[in-house]
Amino acid sequence: MNPNLNQLQPYPFQKLHKLFAGLMPNKDCNRIDLHIGEPKHATPDFISQALVDNIQGLARYPTTHGSNQLRDSIATWLMQRYNLPSINSDTEVIPVNGSREALFSFAQVVIDRSATQPVVVCPNPFYQIYEGAAFLAGATPSFINTLPSNNFSLDYSQLSNDIWSRTQLIYVCSPSNPTGSVMSMDEWQQLFELSDRYGFVIAADECYSEIYFDETRPPLGALEAAHRLGRDGFPRLVVFSSLSKRSNVPGMRSGFVAGDAAILEKFLLYRTYHGCTMNPAVQAASMVAWQDESHVVENRRLYLEKFTAAMESFAGAMPVSMPEAAFYLWVKTPISDVDFTRRLRRDYNVTVLPGSYLARDVDGVNPGENFIRIALVASPDECLEAIARIKNLVIELSD
Repeated sequence: MNPNLNQLQPYPFQKLHKLFAGLMPNKDCNRIDLHIGEPKHATPDFISQALVDNIQGLARYPTTHGSNQLRDSIATWLMQRYNLPSINSDTEVIPVNGSREALFSFAQVVIDRSATQPVVVCPNPFYQIYEGAAFLAGATPSFINTLPSNNFSLDYSQLSNDIWSRTQLIYVCSPSNPTGSVMSMDEWQQLFELSDRYGFVIAADECYSEIYFDETRPPLGALEAAHRLGRDGFPRLVVFSSLSKRSNVPGMRSGFVAGDAAILEKFLLYRTYHGCTMNPAVQAASMVAWQDESHVVENRRLYLEKFTAAMESFAGAMPVSMPEAAFYLWVKTPISDVDFTRRLRRDYNVTVLPGSYLARDVDGVNPGENFIRIALVASPDECLEAIARIKNLVIELSD
């Protein structure tokens, strides 16, 4: 067996299952789950219909590169969304089966195992796929703590020159899971300068890019930042995006990667062996999804409604701030995040995710400790009911 498998830690939801072992939730409260970032808004009918209308595509093998029509629709969307003058749909775009599988497999392409102690840099807290991808590619993850003291921004000075000199890949997530912070132009410029100096590749996870709360200020994207800084061809930069959150189709498993054509050429070569072509019916449904924005605007409106009500409900009860984007609240707890999560499930039948499960101890600090991640994915009434129960627990703890 691959010995690197032994380095993988249990996934956060496996830890949560173990935490709740033997626990009997309060039967007087209906169960409300806010721990998984799974969209619950309805899938638009026109996307479902496109799947049905193109079901005959199951009778043929799809190509790894995807259809010209799908790649063209993605390229057009990228140009419109990020004010880009051009995207070559043949060389700078590859459809993928959701951002998760691409984020994982990308490290297998980028990491040179023959180098001495290769490093993959990740934010902390982080999406655990980054760490697993690093280990199974034969690299060591190194973490940058993102903390409330600097608005959860990336402080690149936390890592030594030795670490940066061995870094081959960095994962960044903007808007962030779990904090909802968005990388600024200054952060991108510093990261590009580090990439130029040390030669590492940037994997920009942007699966939450279309969930934001001000229609006049969409989050800055990696390709947009690179273009505005005059980085023609997006050197050593690849962006990962998905329809799951944007269009409420997590089960469809559809997204794309875009950026540096030379890197994507190698990634496409890898994928022809990896066996991860996209179902033709899914390709057709994905094409129409990328071509429509009205359902995305409505999706944002529904999240804004819930976040506005949530912030009003939390006012004065717990320290919580409105995120810049994404559908999470990152909430500080009055006791251990693990103990708070367990008591909340036991006494009020509400499930959230302990922040420490999303982070690692680095330099004596686990930046997820004493935080919980609340995914406002349920109905407005359920979200408000869950917040009321959370506040009741806080009141109990303060007595």
